[in-house]
Amino acid sequence: METRKIPLGPNYEEMLYPEKIDGNIRGTALDALKEDELNPINLFNITWKNENNEVRKIVLPKELTGVDANIVVMLGTGFPSGSHKVGPAYSTLIEGCVDGEINPGEHTILGPSTGNFGIGVSYICRLMGYKAIVIMPDNMSKERYERIRKYGAELELTPGSESDVILTLEKTYELMQNPQNKALAQFELFPNYRFHRYVTGNSAIEAVKGIGNGRIACFTSAPGSAGTIAAGDEIKARFPEAKIAALEPYECSTLATGGRGQHRIEGIGDKMCTLIHNVLTTDFVVLVKDDDTIKGLNLIHNGTAVLEKMGVNPELAVSMKDLFGPSGICNILGAIKMAKYLKLGPDDNVVTIATDGFDRYNSVIEDLHNRYLEIESFVMERWAKDIFLGASESDIYDTRGKSAKEKLFQQKENDWVKFGYSVEYLDSMKQMGFWDEEYNKVFEYNEKIMKMR
Repeated sequence: METRKIPLGPNYEEMLYPEKIDGNIRGTALDALKEDELNPINLFNITWKNENNEVRKIVLPKELTGVDANIVVMLGTGFPSGSHKVGPAYSTLIEGCVDGEINPGEHTILGPSTGNFGIGVSYICRLMGYKAIVIMPDNMSKERYERIRKYGAELELTPGSESDVILTLEKTYELMQNPQNKALAQFELFPNYRFHRYVTGNSAIEAVKGIGNGRIACFTSAPGSAGTIAAGDEIKARFPEAKIAALEPYECSTLATGGRGQHRIEGIGDKMCTLIHNVLTTDFVVLVKDDDTIKGLNLIHNGTAVLEKMGVNPELAVSMKDLFGPSGICNILGAIKMAKYLKLGPDDNVVTIATDGFDRYNSVIEDLHNRYLEIESFVMERWAKDIFLGASESDIYDTRGKSAKEKLFQQKENDWVKFGYSVEYLDSMKQMGFWDEEYNKVFEYNEKIMKMR
């Protein structure tokens, strides 16, 4: 009997430690990352590490953050397709291949998303030979749609914007009635959790080596699908004192206040507590105003002279221009707020994530300029003082208490029973053992992928 094979791609260990990849494959992959984006060997570039096997990161200048603590930002823009979301997209697809649930030529892949995960799904499916349909809201940046189409996926658009991500989930369930459609459902499938807890979490731990006291005092992430914030579980396992802060738009603070508004922070789905969000380890929920993220993005991309005037090293100011998108700025502002709230000092490190870079947000900045008409240097100077240096300790909710946890679990129950999950299953998530059991499957899949590829 012939052993079933899966596409050639990395396991979780190789995504965390690319130096363990066969040298010839690693070298070919690094060349392809620069020269041949659609070469399937790029699957071996799904890692937070650069060619020197160092975590891609930047320590933000304190002239910009205004806090003593070190704000360390891990950079997702170096991943193939330009966003770290390609990691959970690949992990979900490869686990489906290993388990025999997804077969090339037989299944069409569905990718519910507000953008970056959809881009990741379309890219991974192009490399691995699957047809893909990305389901996303119809009011996102045009650059996202263009990139998805460039990779060859179809678009199925649902009404609304970032705040209407639950409609994409409902559409996905509708399309899944066709047995040929298989969903890489980032909001509910645990490969997303596994990738970020193992690969992103351990990469974050590496990222602070040699910075401050070498420990992580706080990790901040806007939940979105709640994949990235799973890195906090591994951070807490290594540094039990670390605080994990989930960031939400002030205009739609579902976890904090049950809010249901609209917002502009592309990359942050909301209006639900996602199934894979381990609320046991979420210590705080922090609200960030959506317009602050867009103004902050404009400042860093177009305000190099303003940053220099603030005292930022000129070379550093130029190097930051294209490193962030709106969700990255949101994560940075949340990190600054938490550094102030926790009264962290120069030895302390706050780690956060820039999911993607500027390359898919020109239209967002154009919209900002249409709304504000004139954005002179003195205006950006005021924004820098108000948004970054003036980030306040307000709108921070402590979720460590029993009643706060019960509220979050109730939100999850309200959101997921209607999609067929039992109350008993949701209740099982109230024990850390549930999450550790899901996490430990990483090591089983490591072996299966190596054996079957």
